[in-house]
Amino acid sequence: MPRRKKASTYSEVQRQIAQLQAQAEALKKREVAEVVGKIRAAIAHYGLTAADLGLSGKPDKRAAVAAKGRGRALVARKRKSVVPIRYRDANGNTWTGRGSRARWLVAALAQGKKLEDFLVK
Repeated sequence: MPRRKKASTYSEVQRQIAQLQAQAEALKKREVAEVVGKIRAAIAHYGLTAADLGLSGKPDKRAAVAAKGRGRALVARKRKSVVPIRYRDANGNTWTGRGSRARWLVAALAQGKKLEDFLVK
């Protein structure tokens, strides 16, 4: 590549930058066109569909299996199920019975109430 002469002013540097950006865009456009052509040729040669390429909008099971090894699943995750409320107090506080006891319930039990007093029927 020929050496460029050293720019002496800010405006000359800006002009060179603009020329290089235009040159880079033209190169990128040409390279993208070449890649798209190669991809189209491969699609035609192998008879690939949008679903084969993962472009159908539906999760690809093969991709999900491959992603599992990377710790990421590409398939839609299951929605969390709604757990019914098992305990409720007069103030509207609730607890499902899962995990640590709710603070309001611990305080009520410390005051002598029974767990059955809060059971939702």
